[in-house]
Formats: sequence, C-alpha cells, structure tokens
Amino acid sequence: MPISSINRHPAGLTVLFLTEMWERFSYYGMRALLVLYLVTALHLSRERALAIYATYTALVYLSPILGGYLADRWLGKQRAVMAGAVVMAMGHFAMAVPALLHVALGLLVAGNGLFKPNISTTVGELYGADDRRRDAGFTIFYMGINLGALFSPLVCGTLGERYGWHYGFSAAGVGMLIGLSVFVFGRWRLGEAGKTPQRLVDVCRGRGDWIVVTVVSAAALALVVAGIALWTLVESHWQRVPRLALLVLGVGMLGATVYVTRARERGAQRLSRIERRRIMALCIMALFVVFFWMGFEQAGGTMNLFALRHTDRLLFGWEMPASYFQSLNPLLILLLAPAFSMLWARLDRSPWALSSVVKQAIGMIVLGLGFVVLAVAQSRAELGASVSPWWLFSVYFLHTVGELCLSPIGLSMVTKLAPHALAALLMGLWFTSMAAANYLAGTLEALLRGSGIPLYWFLVISSIGAGVVLLLLAPLLHRLMHGVR
Repeated sequence: MPISSINRHPAGLTVLFLTEMWERFSYYGMRALLVLYLVTALHLSRERALAIYATYTALVYLSPILGGYLADRWLGKQRAVMAGAVVMAMGHFAMAVPALLHVALGLLVAGNGLFKPNISTTVGELYGADDRRRDAGFTIFYMGINLGALFSPLVCGTLGERYGWHYGFSAAGVGMLIGLSVFVFGRWRLGEAGKTPQRLVDVCRGRGDWIVVTVVSAAALALVVAGIALWTLVESHWQRVPRLALLVLGVGMLGATVYVTRARERGAQRLSRIERRRIMALCIMALFVVFFWMGFEQAGGTMNLFALRHTDRLLFGWEMPASYFQSLNPLLILLLAPAFSMLWARLDRSPWALSSVVKQAIGMIVLGLGFVVLAVAQSRAELGASVSPWWLFSVYFLHTVGELCLSPIGLSMVTKLAPHALAALLMGLWFTSMAAANYLAGTLEALLRGSGIPLYWFLVISSIGAGVVLLLLAPLLHRLMHGVR
C-alpha cells in the first residue's frame, strides 16, 4: 500500500490499522491452532473439535452486540477497545495452560465483544457523513486485519506445531499486548472519534481511563468464571439443539430492532422514519451475510483438516505445517485489496457505480464458485490420494475475492446506515449474523450427515443461491436505505 494513499486519510486510521493488525495476529494465530490442537494434542474426535470451534467462533461474533451496547451507553469506544485488549491478552496466555481451556476461550469471547465492534465504528467516525473516502478507508483498515492474519499462522503455527502448543498460544498473547500499546500511545491521533459519549448516561465520567479498564476487565473475568460453571450444566443440552444458532440470530435481531426503534436518548429525538427503515435494511442484509460466513469460516474447521489429512504438504523433502494454509487468505487480501480499493473508488465516481448491496451479492456468488473447486478436490481426495496444494490455493483465491466484495463493504455500510448514537450497538448486531454463521460453519457437517448431501456441494448452492436472491432484492433494499449506497 503506497504511503501516499494512507496519507490521504485521517491520521487516526494508521493507529487503528496497526491496532487491528496486532489484534488479528493474536486471533488468527490462535484460530489456526485451535482445531489442530484439539484433535492432535487433546485427542478429541473430529466432530467434537468442530463443535467446540463452532461454539467459540459463534460466541466471538455474538458478544459484540453487548460490547457495542456498553460502549454506546457508558464506556465510550476507546475505553471499550482498551478493556477488550486486556481481557483478550489474558485469554491468549491462559490458552497456554490446557486445564484453563474453557476459561481462556471465555476470556477471548468477552474481550472480543468489547474490542471488535468499537474499533470498527471508530474507523467510521474518522470520516464525515458524506466523505467518499469511507469505503476506501475501510478497505485499507481491512488490510491491517489481514496483515496480522498473514504472519500469525506462520509464527504461532510454527511455534505451536513444531515446538509446543503453549509457545504458539503465548505468541498470540504477546501480539495482543503490542496492539494494546499501539492504541494507548497513539490514540491522541483519533481526536474525538470513539470518545466517551456525552449525550448518554455515562457512569464512567470523571474516572481515569485505566481505573475503568481495570474494573471492566475484572468484571469480565468474573463473568467468564460464572459462565463456565453454568456451561457445565447446559452443555449436553446444547449439543442436541444446533438450531439454537438461528434462534440466537432471530432473537438478537428482533431485540435490537425493538430497542433502537423505541430508544429515547437523553437530549435526542426519537429515531426518524428514515433511520428505522435503514435499520430494517441492515437487519435484512445481516440475514444474507449468514450464508457467506457459513461457507467462508470453513477455513478454520473442515478446510484446516483437509489441509492436514488430504493435501500433499511436502516441499523439497520438508513437510509444511497445515496451519500455514491459513496465511493464504490474508496474503491474497494484501495483494488484492489495493486494487479493490482503487476499483471501488473509481467505480463510485462513474456512472457504473455498484451499491453496497450489489457488491456483497457478487461476493456471495464468487464464494460459491470457490466451493465448486473444493468439492471437486474433495472427490479426488476420497479416492485415497493426497491432492495438490494448488487446489486449496485456488479455493482461497476465489474466497478472498468474494470476501473483498463483501466484508469491508459491509463494515462501511453499517457505519453509514446506523444512527450515530447507536453505531456500536448496530455493529454488534452485524456481528451477530456472523455468530450464527460461525456456529453453522462448525456444525454443518454433522447436520448434513445422513442426508446424502456433500458438505461442499451444499455450500455451493447456499452461497450462490443467497447471492442471486440478494441481487433480486437490491431495489427494495435501496429504497429502505434512502440514498445510502
């Protein structure tokens, strides 16, 4: 990415870029190891390991709706980001101790809920309402995500698979502490973006940032310990109701919609009709992106195991760790994101501009094409021979193109559609759809067992089908969005 390109954006974008880069280093480093660790070190069955992966990743994307609410109401986004980073660092270091597995995963979930929606909405606050640099800015921010994700499987994967799992997980914790340091020492560049809300009830006003961060971090730890105790009572029932993911999505969206349409902030007017219709469009879009992430998140589960068991990983006599394949997607993001950023900027100034809805529909269709390739590779692997790594490379290439059409555009769209006072809450709502998708991604193989439908061919149909339907609904969504494209 040319420096001049970043310099055309607010100075705070660099701080958020680097903070998110190190946070994603920690997240994807841990994610690259999780299923492999559960299967090879803890000797869990494939189905059980994928179920844990599904539950963890679902909660990672469900927790932002609470984190966004807390930031909008009391903490402010900057404090929420700091507290989330501290809690996640604790979780990564706890992962190095096998006996603390569930506590560690709980801390990672809680910390992510505070961190993820608030850093994304802070990016949006760097730009004015009509600033045409916003989509390009989010694409640059997205490169920070993937720069961290590129190196984390190489560093954490090598340490974990070759020298000891605790070394890999600890490296992820170190990355999170670096990200926290970058944010703390650079946040003066953010100006008013992400500051403590002034028009809402702010119980934290007048208290030092680190006092608030310490209290919130301690509360998160206590909540996680209590949650683990409750989990032991309901775990067996959870396994029998995998459709709970869809229920969580539906209830979460309904509850958030009821809340925001009736909200009365102190000193503010009731939400206007246009704001309510925009929130409705956002909820509809969130339903559709479930189909995208349900497929895309196979990368950390079934595709990770495909790399381990069915892919020829020998290079000149050296066997490449299976976790290295997790670096393909972020590498391709870094190579392709500048081109996409320029493409969107140029198209947005032309008569052929594509709306956010259309871009995301195209992303779903391209994802489905990637699963066509993977389905063919799976059929070859079932014949008994390892397949060339070029099959997985082709899949990751198509999935990356689809991701660039959908994910940064979706983040930008949320910040454009959401009322300012509820931006973090609605960003959390957006991540709620990803929670359901991640749970389905880990449990879909078990759900399809006995149906006779191969997993990857099912994902071909669900991804392309959702994209086509979204294209057909685009005119309706455009009317609900009232000029936001």
